[in-house]
Amino acid sequence: MNKASKTAVGGLMIALSVVILIPTVLEFFVYALPAFAGLVTMFCVVELNKKWAFGVFFGAAVISLLLVPNKEAAVLYAAFFGYYPIIKAIFESRLPRGVEYVLKYLFFNVSMVAAYFVLLKVFLIPFETLMGIDDSSPAFFAKYAVWIMLLGGNVMFFFYDLCLTRMVSVYLRFWQKRVRKLFRFKR
Repeated sequence: MNKASKTAVGGLMIALSVVILIPTVLEFFVYALPAFAGLVTMFCVVELNKKWAFGVFFGAAVISLLLVPNKEAAVLYAAFFGYYPIIKAIFESRLPRGVEYVLKYLFFNVSMVAAYFVLLKVFLIPFETLMGIDDSSPAFFAKYAVWIMLLGGNVMFFFYDLCLTRMVSVYLRFWQKRVRKLFRFKR
């Protein structure tokens, strides 16, 4: 694929990523849609390369931080979900499996803490709002909200990582030939 084709595909992928993030105005999409938008980056890793995937991620992250109404979703995309498929590809191609998993979880946890720090300090979103704490929340949850959210996040990360692996396999096995034929991709 030539540079002009990669640029066109990259532009479409940036637009698609941002469009996927817009419905996060509905609160129950705040975590799901940034994770789903990460699939676009995964596609770029497979069809373009890691360098172009980083470009797509960067463009989508900047535009989403400017345009997406729900800043929590935009920050989660920019801080982790947007570029994790690239990091995953790097880790899985270069590291022994045990080291790979330790680094993936370390990377996830550092990224999530950094994302919530940015939301608290830069976007000035109150802690209670980010953690979903209100007057009806049990005292136990309010006291341990950060740890509960982080533990739940690590469980969900396990499934997200597994899902990305399976999605790549399904794409390569069933969809890649069709997509390449449709868009006239040549490798």
